[in-house]
Amino acid sequence: MVLNWNLAEIRHELHRLAEPSGEELRTRQFLLRHIRECYPTDIHLFRNNRNFLVVFDSGRPGPTLLCRADFDAVRVSETIDVPYASCTAGISHKCGHDGHATILLGVAQQLHQNPPQKGRVLLFFQGAEETGKGASQLIDSQILEKYHPDKVFALHNIPGQPLGTVLCRTGSFTCSVVSCDIPLHGRTSHAAEPLKALSPYPAAKNITDRLQQLNRYDISCDDFQLATLVEFHVGECAYGVTAGHGVLRFTLRARTDERLRQLRSRLEQIVEDETQHFGLEKSEIVWKEYFAASKNHPDAVAQVKAVASTCGLPYRELETPFSWGEDFGLLTQHYEGALFGLGSGTDQPALHHQNFDFPDELLPIGVRVFEQLIG
Repeated sequence: MVLNWNLAEIRHELHRLAEPSGEELRTRQFLLRHIRECYPTDIHLFRNNRNFLVVFDSGRPGPTLLCRADFDAVRVSETIDVPYASCTAGISHKCGHDGHATILLGVAQQLHQNPPQKGRVLLFFQGAEETGKGASQLIDSQILEKYHPDKVFALHNIPGQPLGTVLCRTGSFTCSVVSCDIPLHGRTSHAAEPLKALSPYPAAKNITDRLQQLNRYDISCDDFQLATLVEFHVGECAYGVTAGHGVLRFTLRARTDERLRQLRSRLEQIVEDETQHFGLEKSEIVWKEYFAASKNHPDAVAQVKAVASTCGLPYRELETPFSWGEDFGLLTQHYEGALFGLGSGTDQPALHHQNFDFPDELLPIGVRVFEQLIG
């Protein structure tokens, strides 16, 4: 059966369905309905998450390549006036994962019509990228131990870059990132007797000041690191009570996982120092939403560059990694591969901006690049 999907229409439907990380039930059903029309060799579903792995196996010896696309949306309200606007209140595709998933569907359509002549192609459709959980769910499932990918590839659209420009670099393409909650517990008192309380404020202020002194803002330097304050909260809206509890929330990032581990250890020491100094309870830091740095292998980067040339696309070698995290980095920590960018337009708003909308013109370009990578 010859498939002739309209990729723009598919992308628009995915845009309407927008669902947040871990809740992509309707999105997955929509994607699976199309994938089954491609009659792949196998489809692996997973317990307790929305991911699925599609296998196209030639039955003959050869390399195994994995291509990934994410399909979760972000917690940003839809503001653009388009017929395919998100139907989910407070949730929309402002990172372009609707476009990424559509591109991978386009690759599946091509594999249906032109199956691999040797080896295998794995297409990983992934939810929960925005929370850093999707890639770890794949690794933890151990399904890849069955297939042993020789190379892994993923793309991300890059606003502000000319449409279709391929961007890549050896080493970190995106930073290593982790977030944390730091609860601070002293004791309350009547607001008329604040000296009987133990306020977390002095410790919270010192922790914040000391962490921000560690910031190194120049991403071109190896010592780049940021401790970004997300929330500083002390006390409650109770005018008769002196504040006795609070929480700090930070996001840490660095160019490499090793540098991030050092920054994380420094944070832990600062928190211990300040809570002890001010007599607060021991703080149990809660770590969450870890994104490993994407560790692009030189051979995979060379392959991406060659494909850009074959496709007649401009290629830009990045001097520095992007400061944001992308959980495909966990796969590149385990397998040789590369995360690369595709320019989504110089006039395109930034990722997660309320007016962002993935350009349909990029869909066939992304499909063609993956096709050439697959070979």
